[in-house]
Amino acid sequence: MSDARDEVTVRLANRLEEIERLTAVIEAFTAKHQLPDAIAFAFNLSLDELVTNVILYAFPDVQEHAIDVRLRLEGGVLHAELSDDGRPFDPLSVPPPNLDAPIEERRIGGLGLHIVREMMDTLEYAREDGRNVLRLGKRVG
Repeated sequence: MSDARDEVTVRLANRLEEIERLTAVIEAFTAKHQLPDAIAFAFNLSLDELVTNVILYAFPDVQEHAIDVRLRLEGGVLHAELSDDGRPFDPLSVPPPNLDAPIEERRIGGLGLHIVREMMDTLEYAREDGRNVLRLGKRVG
């Protein structure tokens, strides 16, 4: 884990127990910068959902893979960048769930991504150098 004044990066293995370590990093970073609890909650929930999806679905093998998460505070915006070498997948291409449809007619899945979309101010996806890169941003002030 590297730590600069306004940035922290953590490398996670593709194991679900790593989510706990990510949560601790997010909480320490947001506390260090005295960010509101709502911001810490939004990033914890969003990154928990996204990293869980990467761990469960991104890798075609059972080998260990690195998932990099970078948090950066700049210009009143908390940014996160999630990067993995899994199968190409743009989570922003998943259509939003139809929350008005009867529960038995709804498509399985997609609610977590919907929550991430609702909690963040910006989301951007790119495939860069063989890696999925998802960038999130939320105004903190």
